[in-house]
Amino acid sequence: MTTDTTVAEAGPTPRARLSPRKRKKISLGIQYALFVVVIAALVLAADWQSIQHVFFNVNEAKKAFPEILTIGMRNTVIYTVSGYVLGFFLGLVVALMRLSDVLPYRIIALFYIEIFRGLPAIVVFVIFGFGVPIAFDDFELPYDPYGTVALALGLVSAAYLAETFRAGIQAVPKGQIEAARSLGMSQTRSTVTVVIPQAIRIVVPPLTNELILLFKDSSLVFAIGFTLGSYELYKFGESLSTQTANSTPLILAGAFYLCLTVPLGYLVRKLEARQKRGRV
Repeated sequence: MTTDTTVAEAGPTPRARLSPRKRKKISLGIQYALFVVVIAALVLAADWQSIQHVFFNVNEAKKAFPEILTIGMRNTVIYTVSGYVLGFFLGLVVALMRLSDVLPYRIIALFYIEIFRGLPAIVVFVIFGFGVPIAFDDFELPYDPYGTVALALGLVSAAYLAETFRAGIQAVPKGQIEAARSLGMSQTRSTVTVVIPQAIRIVVPPLTNELILLFKDSSLVFAIGFTLGSYELYKFGESLSTQTANSTPLILAGAFYLCLTVPLGYLVRKLEARQKRGRV
């Protein structure tokens, strides 16, 4: 009798608290449910017939072929690769100037980097597309318009690649340099044969990432206003979309950009993972 009275006075036992793991599961379940509800609402509310007609019209897409490949895709690759090659070697030179013991070299490199990283890329295109020919009496670069685009893209990318190379060079262990010098190598030879190859290997992922960015920057060629044969993907898609009053060609151009950049993005992730495994 006494025991029963004591239990009754103690009241009901408190509920067991949920563990952090269970609370996390419940929270994730609620978030997923809300996500599914929002997506379902958007799917049900969208006018899919209009979306298909304006953005995914098969008949309008067919009009873009084969020129979107033979002109747009080809020119995009040419512009990007030529600009990247110029930017790669110029950026390496600027990085070495940035690390030089000669003060004027460091000042020139710093000004170059700050100017071309600070200017929007489209301004650089306008300068070399219109400003230079006006300033120098209709001067044209060789293989124009490819020369103009390669120079504009190369100058912009070199400013970013210079900082990437500088970080890579500074990351090379000093012991490597000292070992090369102890073998009788000059500073120039040790830099070329020991430091630069290791620096490039260190910065391969950001170098590949810069190539992705350059593919997208090549779309700014439209600011110069070239002829049809010089159009890159964006300009080709935009021009055809204007003619047909339909956005399908522009969406198609964007899809081809993804065909170029997504594999490169996957390559960047693989290279970064490989470097992390190498450091473990």
